[in-house]
Amino acid sequence: MSGGWVAKRFWKQATAEPVGAAFTVRLDGRAVKTPAKTLLEVPTLALAQEIAAEWDAQQGVIKPDAMPFTRMANSALDKVAPQFAEVAGLIAAYGASDLICYRANGPEKLLARQAAAWDPLLAWSASLLEAPLITTAGVMHVEQPHASIARLAAEVQACTPFQLAALHDLVMISGSLVGGLAVSRGWMDAQTLWDISRVDERWQAELWGEDEEAAQSEGLRHAALIHAGRFYGLCG
Repeated sequence: MSGGWVAKRFWKQATAEPVGAAFTVRLDGRAVKTPAKTLLEVPTLALAQEIAAEWDAQQGVIKPDAMPFTRMANSALDKVAPQFAEVAGLIAAYGASDLICYRANGPEKLLARQAAAWDPLLAWSASLLEAPLITTAGVMHVEQPHASIARLAAEVQACTPFQLAALHDLVMISGSLVGGLAVSRGWMDAQTLWDISRVDERWQAELWGEDEEAAQSEGLRHAALIHAGRFYGLCG
C-alpha cells in the first residue's frame, strides 16, 4: 500500500442484520462491502454472524488472513457469481480424474488402505448420485461413463455461488469431486474427507518420515478444507 497506509479498526460493534431476503454485516450501522464494492449479502443469519464475529475480533490493524468467512463470502460475490459457469466447469472437471479412482500398483497393504478409504465413497456415488465410476491401477487416464460425468456436473451446477465457493476448496484440496459432493450432501464430514484424501501421503510419511516443511503446508491445507466444510454448512 502506498505511503505505508494500513486499514485499522474504526468501528465499535459489528452486527449481523437482515437485508431483504438475505443478511449483511454492519459496522456501527455502516454496511460492509466486498473489495469490488458489492454489498456483502449472505444467504443465512448464521453465516452473517460468523462474519460479524470476525470483524468484532479485529483489533488495531485489520488482518484479512484472520477473516476466512469474510474472504470466502467476498470470493463468492466478486469472483464466483460473475464467472459461475467457468468455476462450475473447473470443479466438475475433477469427476473425470477423481482421486478415488486411481489406485496404486502395490504393495497390498497400501491397496487395502485405499480400498477401505475410497470404496465406500465410490459406492455412495453409484447409489445416491447414480454416477458409477471406474477404478484403475496406476496413473494412466481411464475414461469414465459419460452419464456419470454428466450427473456429477449437474450436482455442481445446482450449487449457489456461496456453496460453489466452498465446494471449490473441498474439491481442489482433496482432489476428489465425489468427496466434495459427499460433504455437501452431509454424507461425510470435512475431517473424514481430509483423512481419506491423505492415504497416499500418510503411507509415504510412514515409509520415509515426516518432512517438516511439507507438514506445515499440509496444516494450512487441512485448516482451509475444514473451513470450507463449515462455510458450506452455513450456506443453508
